[in-house]
Amino acid sequence: MSELLRNIDGRTKLAGANKLEILMFTLGLDNRTSRCEIFGINVFKVREVMRVPDITHAPEMPGSVEGMVSLRGALVPVIDLAKYAGVQTNNKPEIMIVTEYNGHTQGFLVASVDTILRLDWASMRVPPEMVNAQMGGLVTAVTELADGRLVMMMDVEKVLAETGHMNDDLALKAVKPLGVPGCTVFFADDSAVARRQIVSALDAMQVNHLSAINGRKAWEELQKIAGYAESEGILVSDMVQVILTDVEMPEMDGYMLTRFIKEDKRFANIPVLMHSSLSSESNQQLGKAVGVDEYIPKFEPQKLSQVLARLLTRHGKG
Repeated sequence: MSELLRNIDGRTKLAGANKLEILMFTLGLDNRTSRCEIFGINVFKVREVMRVPDITHAPEMPGSVEGMVSLRGALVPVIDLAKYAGVQTNNKPEIMIVTEYNGHTQGFLVASVDTILRLDWASMRVPPEMVNAQMGGLVTAVTELADGRLVMMMDVEKVLAETGHMNDDLALKAVKPLGVPGCTVFFADDSAVARRQIVSALDAMQVNHLSAINGRKAWEELQKIAGYAESEGILVSDMVQVILTDVEMPEMDGYMLTRFIKEDKRFANIPVLMHSSLSSESNQQLGKAVGVDEYIPKFEPQKLSQVLARLLTRHGKG
């Protein structure tokens, strides 16, 4: 499987063009629906794909956490995605996808992997509300294959948050109020879990916030804000002082959103803070190439609040 994951530099360039590659996988035939749905995960987050190794089962783990394995001397938690997603299947997981988020490594058990699909973020659509509700918010985007089958992008951040791998309650307690009224942060993120965590941090800072569920929606809302500012004879920076964006988002990713913002003079002097679980050096370099002012990993609310406080102060709101 290792040959599937080569050429990271090429994939970095793809992301800068609003493109991505996803590894497709299945969770087995669901006995309730008699269907075998296809899911996807960004290749950037995949370290390797292997046959399921021997798993050490530990007591008092969440139901979908199978246990842990040792990979090159490191203990890695293992999550059964079929159990987590509520897929009732007789298929035993045969593959483990080893992923990395914010420097944390974990294994996901799946029934099978297919191939890597290269596509444009514009072809990734926000799932219908009914589907989103039925899946418990687990799917952030959907794309259609040439043969008519649908591929669903799984919200891995939700999986990790709910299986105990990204618990920031203690860190949130350390977030202090900014102490300056009138500050507003605009943020874009397709993950409902991530949006809630951002809101919690901003509320703890006592900072106003506006939001959008992806880059395209964010750009539309920012255009409206810019239009209103022009009509009122004020600067956009009087209304929004910092723009915070995720990287992976359907329809338009954070790189493309940042590029649009930086090319529009109306948004001059508004810093863009990229906030992503894709925190490798290559991703950070790509963010800088499109004009990102700061790049920080997700699920670190104390660090997020510190950087936001510094940016708000630097740009005249502190």
